[in-house]
Amino acid sequence: MRKRLPKILVTGGAGFMGSEFVRQAINKDCPHRGLSLIVVDNLTYAGDLRRLEEVRGRYKFYKADICDKKKIKGIFRKEKPKVVVHFAAETHVDKSIQESTQFLKTNIKGTQVLLELCRLFKIKKFIQISSDEVYGEIKKGRFSESSPLKPNSPYAASKAAADLLIKSYIRTYNFPAIIVRPCNNYGPWQYPEKLIPQSILKAIKNEKIPIYGRGKNIREWLYVSDCVDAILLILRKGKKGEIYNIGSGQERNNLMVVKQILRIMRKPEKLIKFVKDRPGHDFRYSLDSSKIRKETGWKPRTNFTEGIKLTIDWYLENKKYLTRLT
Repeated sequence: MRKRLPKILVTGGAGFMGSEFVRQAINKDCPHRGLSLIVVDNLTYAGDLRRLEEVRGRYKFYKADICDKKKIKGIFRKEKPKVVVHFAAETHVDKSIQESTQFLKTNIKGTQVLLELCRLFKIKKFIQISSDEVYGEIKKGRFSESSPLKPNSPYAASKAAADLLIKSYIRTYNFPAIIVRPCNNYGPWQYPEKLIPQSILKAIKNEKIPIYGRGKNIREWLYVSDCVDAILLILRKGKKGEIYNIGSGQERNNLMVVKQILRIMRKPEKLIKFVKDRPGHDFRYSLDSSKIRKETGWKPRTNFTEGIKLTIDWYLENKKYLTRLT
């Protein structure tokens, strides 16, 4: 009989990436089967329990703000998790540029609250879900895990600050943390403020699709289920105190992405509307993911052409989810 794995607390488990983690951890017929999950989510505009409908009744849920130390402490005391996987965050760059206060609160203070409670309750492993944006932009080559942090937006700065705080806990307290830095995720259930779901929604409605500048900014795109595959492997095989980049090696500029969506949906390119560029817009992100590949054997299974088709098909089949949010 397989040994039951420790109880895991997932913050932001009703979000885009967090919910994919919860679904896979519960459903997948693989070595992760048998995970006991506690989901904590504040259910802000981007949190949605419909994302967890297919695993309803198979996890324990608490509505809570990770900045509320008293409430989160009560959850720790009652549930006694041994592992924390920390997805909860404010993530939309545009919103952080407009008003950064909530980003600093949730992404920095919320992380600090979790770190202190994890120390108090002696958790065995803490997985921080960070971002490739903490490195800033790179014109050529790729960022390694040892690249300096040069965030260029309030969102990226808040994630970098959280990473540095965690690194200080690793050094000062021998805290059992692992930092994960994925590239741009996309796929089913993503809130339509991000480029891909927003473009799909606008195309469905035959509305103009805004693209910053001339659309030449380059991102590395990773299908969300592949990203979660990597996180689950890091949960099992990752070394405490380490940082892991999770990249696909599949780069596209924003204009290419939108044009591909329009082609698949048989919509005209005249729907594209170029708008004033975002302040401080990073030109390109690209990750060296050789470390995770070498240590865990992970590699992405979904190429961008396949992934974007799967994503479009899902949104077309779930139009109500999109239109209800707008």
